[in-house]
Amino acid sequence: MNKFTSRLGFILAAVGSAVGMANVWGFPYKLQEGGLYFLIFYIFFIGLFSYVGLSSEFAIGRLAGAGTIGSYEKAFEKRGKNIGTIISIPPLIGLILLTIGYAVVIAYIFKALVDSFTGSLMSVDVNLWYKDLSETKFSVWPYHLFVILLTVVNTLGSAKTLEKSAKFMMPAFFILFIIIAIRIISLPNALEGYKYMFRLDPSKISLSTIVSAMGQAFFSLSITGSAMMVFGAYLHKDEDIVSSSKMTGILDTVAAMVAALVMIPSVIVFDMKDAAGPGLLFQVLPTILQNIQGGRIFAIILYTAVLFAGISSLQIMIEVVVESITYKFERVNRTLALLLVSLLVIILGLSMEEIRIWGPFMDIISIYIIPVGAMIGAISWFYILDRDKLMREINLGAKKKYGLSWYKIGKYFYTPLVIIISLLTILM
Repeated sequence: MNKFTSRLGFILAAVGSAVGMANVWGFPYKLQEGGLYFLIFYIFFIGLFSYVGLSSEFAIGRLAGAGTIGSYEKAFEKRGKNIGTIISIPPLIGLILLTIGYAVVIAYIFKALVDSFTGSLMSVDVNLWYKDLSETKFSVWPYHLFVILLTVVNTLGSAKTLEKSAKFMMPAFFILFIIIAIRIISLPNALEGYKYMFRLDPSKISLSTIVSAMGQAFFSLSITGSAMMVFGAYLHKDEDIVSSSKMTGILDTVAAMVAALVMIPSVIVFDMKDAAGPGLLFQVLPTILQNIQGGRIFAIILYTAVLFAGISSLQIMIEVVVESITYKFERVNRTLALLLVSLLVIILGLSMEEIRIWGPFMDIISIYIIPVGAMIGAISWFYILDRDKLMREINLGAKKKYGLSWYKIGKYFYTPLVIIISLLTILM
């Protein structure tokens, strides 16, 4: 099994997995809803979840030397590895289904990028363009296929190629979004957008805002009980897990804030408040870009940045599934496993390119299936896995040694919060 060659490569790959649609359209919408109080709660939960949740998933992956299935087998080894295998199936299935739907979204983004390059996006009726894009069968199949092919290329060499692509795509994502953010500052009344973002609204000091911030932080870091363990599996023993986890949380938050600095002032300036989800990327933003000087250039920059964010997440999702197959079935060639998984993603994905199909599909996965996997993961690491084994792995390579207080935060504070978030997500 190859490993990440540097701490920077590991962190950027982890950030690439975390940075995605939750940052680009989820965070800006929730920030404009809750203002500064939402941001304060969000930063608190990002800090907590990075410190304990993310680091625990990295640690079990490195301890097991494996991704999803191997990590659960390690956690349940005293009770029987077969139990761990069975327990790992729901989180893994959730990730596979999420991958199928996520690839459709990335295909939409690539279509928008191509239309920005040709200039057609700058002259069409945006509502008709989006209607054709989202309501026509097989409307984005060439883009869909290209996205999967690019993802396969980036995943061929496991940690080696994942690291190389992350070192390019993540800095490019930040640079491109910063360029757009600078352009947004020059828009008339952009200052009003920033004021609105950071407003102190006492009515937002509420349970609803806290739950919203908690859920956004949780899902933004991709703590799903299935994805992040593979990073630990590819991590050298001398790396400081907790320090790297905290840096991942910081960069993920910076990515979300940069996206918000672009999205929120734009929708405020053009009086399109409460825009969220696919409509934000494929209706509201094209409308705005049509109405600013240099809109075509900035459309290319925007959709390139979002495409990088999407593919960086998608390639990790596919890597997790491929690693699980080759771990459990040692005779299966990695390239064959990668091709089979990619074929599954593209074949099933092509049948759900209409938003009436993939929209509800993604809602079911994100609301009902992914939270179950997250609960299973947290309980497994802090209530099933031997405490001393987890603590030894956390402290292996750590510049600062962590005592039982770290473990107690994970067991008695973090895990109950995960259960609460997950249940609220399912029941609300």
